Order: sequence, then structure tokens, then C-alpha cells
Amino acid sequence: MSDTHKSQITIDIELDVNRVPEKMSWHAPDGGVDHQDTKAFMLGVWDDNAQETLRIDLWTKDMPVDQMKKFYHQTFLSMADNFERATDEKNMADDLRDYAAHFADKFNLLKK
Repeated sequence: MSDTHKSQITIDIELDVNRVPEKMSWHAPDGGVDHQDTKAFMLGVWDDNAQETLRIDLWTKDMPVDQMKKFYHQTFLSMADNFERATDEKNMADDLRDYAAHFADKFNLLKK
């Protein structure tokens, strides 16, 4: 008998006639997410054979630009944290955090 568990994350996308996302939601039962609406997502998967990242980046047409800037800023911070956990490369992760701070400063994302 196997001790493995299979889990699933589902992303539902409603498209307009031009195939532009109008509405998106995601469902992750093991994480307690039940068809939660979202305006953007980024998915990257590693192709071991080609040694490259395959990506899907989508956002709804009503995603405000100011929210997109915040989304990217928080993604940079998340990437830095994940990179440090995965590689133990604290210095490079801190460089990514520095860039995220620069990005936030340029767009005045962090109100004082």
C-alpha cells in the first residue's frame, strides 16, 4: 500500500469573444481554497528535458494597473524567499529583495 497522496489545483478562466480573460477563479481543496476569485496568476513549471521554464501568465481585462504593480512587487519578494529556502543563497535572495524595494520605491507602492 502506498503512502502517496494526489492533490489537485484547478484554475477556471472565463474568456470573452476575443479569448481575453474576463473572470478567473481557483480551487485547491487541500489548501482550503474553494473557487476563490482572482484577477491574475502566474504559473511556472520546469521542463527538465529542455532545461527551461514554461510559463502561463494571465490577468483579467479589468485588473487595475496599480494592483498589477503590487502583484509583481509581492511576487518578487516571494521569489526571493522561495529562492533562499530552495538554495540557501541568502546573498542573492537579498539582492532580489533589494530589487523589489527599488521597484516599490519607483512606483511608490509602500506608503509611509
